[in-house]
Amino acid sequence: MKLSARDRKHKKIRTRIFGTSARPRLCVFKSNTAIYAQLIDDDKAVTLVSAKGADALKVGAEIAKKALAKKNEKVVFDRGGYIYTGKIRALADSARKAGLKF
Repeated sequence: MKLSARDRKHKKIRTRIFGTSARPRLCVFKSNTAIYAQLIDDDKAVTLVSAKGADALKVGAEIAKKALAKKNEKVVFDRGGYIYTGKIRALADSARKAGLKF
């Protein structure tokens, strides 16, 4: 199976990044039309909260609001193999501004 460059980078990132119940993984995926974010507890293999939308700033604020409601203030950021610029950076900055720590 041929992997894209992003998939190879994401596999490499995932060898080092792991989410726990105390510090879940903030995973980001972007398509042509939307950006998706979810908090994942890798110990239990469970998604805690998720958010999606076309605007990265709104998605970052929404995921932070939902995470803080579930008492998750600290997270590990998983950029999903994407370069940390543009929508990915906007989502991260918005989530930090809304109260998440990573």
